Amino acid sequence: MLFLIPTIKYTLPTLNIHPSKYKPKQHLILESHVQYRRSSVIKCKAAVAWEAGKPLVIEEVEVAPPQANEVRVKILFTALCHTDVYFWEAKGQTPLFPRIFGHEAGGVVESVGEGVKDLQPGDHVLPVFTGECGDCLHCKSEESNMCDLLRINTDRGVMISDGKSRFSIKGQPIHHFVGTSTFSEYTVVHFGCLAKINPAAPLDKVCVLSCGISTGLGATLNVAKPKKGSSVAIFGLGAVGLAAAEGARILGASRIIGVDLNPARFEEAKKFGCNEFVNPKDHSKPVQEVIAGMTDGGVDRSVECTGSIQAMISAFECVHDGWGVAVLVGVPNKDDAFKTHPMNFLNERTLKGTFFGNYKTRTDIPGVVEKYLKKELELEKFITHSVPFGEINKAFEYMLKGESIRCIIRM
Repeated sequence: MLFLIPTIKYTLPTLNIHPSKYKPKQHLILESHVQYRRSSVIKCKAAVAWEAGKPLVIEEVEVAPPQANEVRVKILFTALCHTDVYFWEAKGQTPLFPRIFGHEAGGVVESVGEGVKDLQPGDHVLPVFTGECGDCLHCKSEESNMCDLLRINTDRGVMISDGKSRFSIKGQPIHHFVGTSTFSEYTVVHFGCLAKINPAAPLDKVCVLSCGISTGLGATLNVAKPKKGSSVAIFGLGAVGLAAAEGARILGASRIIGVDLNPARFEEAKKFGCNEFVNPKDHSKPVQEVIAGMTDGGVDRSVECTGSIQAMISAFECVHDGWGVAVLVGVPNKDDAFKTHPMNFLNERTLKGTFFGNYKTRTDIPGVVEKYLKKELELEKFITHSVPFGEINKAFEYMLKGESIRCIIRM
């Protein structure tokens, strides 16, 4: 405890506490703890992926202090997203191991690096895989959330500022994942990738807003924007698609048609507003023709959440001419090509894309959390499982078997 002595000397005058409420020992220990850790490496537990497709291993890692514009966060809850599984399996991209995955989480700021002004120790935050630097053309635009500096980069395994990792095991660097790496008790994140939220929000619920739920919800609320009483087709009833359906329900769509190859998902989708269902495998003609026949020429809006290029084409071709809008959310294979007849555009159908539901990380996500606190948004129904950190591999099993929407991992 010798390190407390010099810290007391400098922190005591800065405490802004009414004398009648001042408790010297408690406050000095807390303040000293924060000051000490700002310049120290933290040893903690992390779930490390050593190679593709192999179970994660709980290891003791060293987490370096935050550098300029960085924040070290204590992760309290994290969730498993399909993107984590995709890159853990190393399908369709260059493998990068060993790595700490995880990007849907909630935590508390432990310490901040030089230049961080809007965050301080104790703030509740959601780390997000994309960011908002506040200075680039995209951040200054009201129409874009695609930050030039902090846009998602799945191939980068280091921090932006110096090209180095903040994680290591016995001197061996461990790669980061999309700037968040939340499968660790402590992680280091660029400040622009942290949404500061209301501390009243339960982190074990709102952590799911860090990725998939916000992506699907925003695709409907911010981009498709169906009118009350309109019809909406949702392609893919995973977490993102269910969130898109939830957005349609919130806006008052009267017909929400779920489209999925797995009929087992239809019953669950009713909780999110879906009231009609189509399985393309049940029909001999293209699903866009089936939907057009069901809806007198096509739906008013469609949201595609699968990444399948055929689903994307179907989502566009199933909207009504004259006013129909299709929104693409899923990420296709790098070699895919979208093909449709130009007359579909000339007949006044609109095709749009979206990234993270068009939400800006720091500006907009705190407001989505407030929607939940005001009971305008339901999150509990997305959370189907919960496991302790030591059993994180069970979360992978649930997702691979298609049993979970979101599994919360308690750190």
